[in-house]
Amino acid sequence: MENIDPAYGTTTLLLIAAGAVALLLFLIIKVKLHAFLALVLVSALTALAAGIPVADVPSALSYGFSNTLGSVALLVGFGVMIGRLLEITGGAQVLADTLIGRFGEKRAPFALGVAALLFGFPIFFDAGLVVFLPIIMTVARRFGGSILLYAFPAAGAFAAMHALVPPHPGPVAAAELLGANIGLTLIIGAPVAVVSWYVGAYLVSQFIGRRVHVDIPTSLFGEINGGRGTDGGVEDGGTSTAGTTGTATTTTRTAPAFITVLGVLLLPFVLISFNTVLDTLMTAGVIEDGATWAEYLKLLGTTSIALLITVIVATLVLGLRNRSMADVTDILDNALGPICAIILITGAGGMFGGVLRLSGIGDALSGSLSNLGISLILQAFIISTLLRVAQGSATVALTTTAGLLSAAVGAAGLGNVQLVALVMAIAAGATVLSHVNDSGFWLVSRFFGMDVKTTLKTWTVMETTLGLTAFVLALGLWAIG
Repeated sequence: MENIDPAYGTTTLLLIAAGAVALLLFLIIKVKLHAFLALVLVSALTALAAGIPVADVPSALSYGFSNTLGSVALLVGFGVMIGRLLEITGGAQVLADTLIGRFGEKRAPFALGVAALLFGFPIFFDAGLVVFLPIIMTVARRFGGSILLYAFPAAGAFAAMHALVPPHPGPVAAAELLGANIGLTLIIGAPVAVVSWYVGAYLVSQFIGRRVHVDIPTSLFGEINGGRGTDGGVEDGGTSTAGTTGTATTTTRTAPAFITVLGVLLLPFVLISFNTVLDTLMTAGVIEDGATWAEYLKLLGTTSIALLITVIVATLVLGLRNRSMADVTDILDNALGPICAIILITGAGGMFGGVLRLSGIGDALSGSLSNLGISLILQAFIISTLLRVAQGSATVALTTTAGLLSAAVGAAGLGNVQLVALVMAIAAGATVLSHVNDSGFWLVSRFFGMDVKTTLKTWTVMETTLGLTAFVLALGLWAIG
């Protein structure tokens, strides 16, 4: 759906956006209205207030909702199936034990973050987070304390890689629009992402986690105590209750081998890398665009297909160990129930962001800020930040800002390092201040059992420190470039 011509000026549109966010927060935090209902209601009211024709309002609402569900629903559904199988068979426990054995108990959050940085290279934020959930939950249950101590280092790592490092679409698009070298953007972006994660996400998450206690949620994968769980029994090398029907049948099962668990976890990342690497090679002209063999490999690397294949493999190598297919089907069926609210609320968050984009708020804002008369690096960060705050999507903020600045950048005759610094600054602005119009905000909120107020004072703060750290590093690159 195309953007609708703005009915009002920039100031009016920004006031409408601010009022919509304020109303949404009031309904959810003060009135305690269900987030899904509040998001749909405020999206409809915002569409009308912003001057979207009444006949176009239904299409405007479904635009953001369907686009978000199309990318999120399959990922969350398949991801929670993989997670439940890892949880129920003891695979998550095996992986957690191995990580902790390598890094030590006191560095368990750091170990989770490092693993997420490595796995986050080819995979998007939401897909990586959902696959990592069972490992995060297992480690958190073992050591106790706030879930934020363990969840945010991993979530922050996926966010940093997604925003700053090719072959993720945002930095690739920004680099192409600004004329920055993709390879150099990768070489510089990776260490920038790692340092930004350590300072702006890992250290900050440990500070926040010690001051804000969030109980470890049990709705997604069930509670585990002493290696024994519900819906099939977690394998711990001893006896466990089998089946999902409550039958008191006692069987002896051994936990899966570490290499098996690691193989299941690595499979989606390997498959997805087919897509991202081949896209990069096609763009560079190394592989002929449209080559049949490459398109088949790219199909396997499509995130939803990669996760589907992983569910099937996990069923075969984990789920069917001493279980029937009927038992595994029950396990997977039980895994899907708790995520209905997560999917709908995330989709409604996309609806709200989509309405803000279609109303012309983002275009009006970017048009008024494109000639600020300040340095390009600061202009890049400010425009990207304001676009991120106004409409929620980090990718839209990245690509829009890069497009707006491309002409000025081309005329400035910048060096290669300074061009990469601009990409980093734009990515930094597109990371900060994640809030209620960002579908990722709702994923984090629901996955980790936080209300909106708690998510704002934890996740929003950490995303902002992550982005600000990246911007400081971008300023350093700009100065030496």
